[in-house]
Amino acid sequence: MTKAYRAWNPEQPYLFPASPRDWLPEDDLVYFLLDTVATLDLQPFLTYYERNLRGQPPFHPQMMVTLLLYCYATGTRSSRRIMRRCQTDLACRVVVGEDIPDFRTISDFRKTHLERLEQLFIEVLKLCALAGLTKLGTLVLDGSKIKANAARHKAMSYERMQVEEKRLQQEIRQLLAEAQAVDDAEDAAHGRDQGGEEFPPELQRRQSRLAKIQEAKAALEERARVEAAAEATRRQADGKPPRPVPPEEVPPDPKDQYNFTDPESRIMKTANKGWDQCGNAQVVVTKDQIIVAADVTAEANDKRQLQPMLVEVCQNREAAELAETFDRVVTDSGFFSEANVTFLEEAGIDVYMATERLKHHEEIPAAPRGRCPAGLSAKQRMARKLRTKQGRAVYAQRKSIVEPVFGQIKEMLGFRQFLLRGLAKMRGEWRLVCTVHNLLKLWRQAVAVTG
Repeated sequence: MTKAYRAWNPEQPYLFPASPRDWLPEDDLVYFLLDTVATLDLQPFLTYYERNLRGQPPFHPQMMVTLLLYCYATGTRSSRRIMRRCQTDLACRVVVGEDIPDFRTISDFRKTHLERLEQLFIEVLKLCALAGLTKLGTLVLDGSKIKANAARHKAMSYERMQVEEKRLQQEIRQLLAEAQAVDDAEDAAHGRDQGGEEFPPELQRRQSRLAKIQEAKAALEERARVEAAAEATRRQADGKPPRPVPPEEVPPDPKDQYNFTDPESRIMKTANKGWDQCGNAQVVVTKDQIIVAADVTAEANDKRQLQPMLVEVCQNREAAELAETFDRVVTDSGFFSEANVTFLEEAGIDVYMATERLKHHEEIPAAPRGRCPAGLSAKQRMARKLRTKQGRAVYAQRKSIVEPVFGQIKEMLGFRQFLLRGLAKMRGEWRLVCTVHNLLKLWRQAVAVTG
């Protein structure tokens, strides 16, 4: 007796056309995104296309935005892979139907509308507020180094540039002298009116390389002048005497590096104790792990990011019309400076900021009993505050609020490297990723409520 199997015929035609919605459960993420994007303000996208009535009809922005959000939420950011998923993935077919966009169309849409995609961050914050997920009372700041779309070996230090510049200039002079000697010999043999050859390829390569190095040197020198001018402004604001060298005469540090692939990225120390070409991604997170501010900076140090990030929180709060405000800020030691502590205290914000880096699993020791002695510095006061029972309890929340956010973005969304180059584009891509993170929080809450 043979075993009976269920009937199976992959070539079986359908009497009626099948709907893609019949293949996925009702609570699938793609349906949530379709419904959510329909409520967002996409008028800036529509206005862009309404200005130009020529050419073939474009794909509808609502479809393209939904497709990008879904693919980012499921770990696909390459335009070619997104196109491939539209051919093979049921959820993507639910979005695009039978008309599959080309990878170039997907790439151009993201490139053209990157700033408009950034604005969706505010639109999603409004939805999170309606769902009760934007309670701002306690905010936690943190930063993480995200690898740039640039190879580390494509960078060169200012010191190396000076050496290479001299070497290339010497080689170019030598090649020009050799070419002139050959020309003189040929003129003597054939006459001066005969046509000559173009510059030899090795000379063209050296001239091109020399031009790139000189351009990079000029960029590093300009960067050094701008940073020196900013430091001079800060010293003046703090009442400190100016540096002996004027900002316009400050040379670059010999170890300062310039990356020829993405000049706006920087060499930074990463979590694995190595060094890589990165951007410093910043977030401000609520207790519900909703990101209320996001940015990318080329500065490896977080100390100068606290005030700009809190300013961005206030701007986003106003733009998203959030009713609540924040009264407590928690950060790790990377953000600590006496100026930052003083700034928050003067603003009436309860601050819990580590003054030094703790070893893994190291507990903060208890504070001595009694009143805080007079005359302590801001650092000493903060260290003592974190050692109190309340201080240790509040600071411990940081591990369960902001650190899981970076874990979810890097592991669940697979976002460990920027796809786009240039600081502005990295910032746009990072805010798009943070928008997707907030949408996933909103979706999980909706599933929990309805499920």
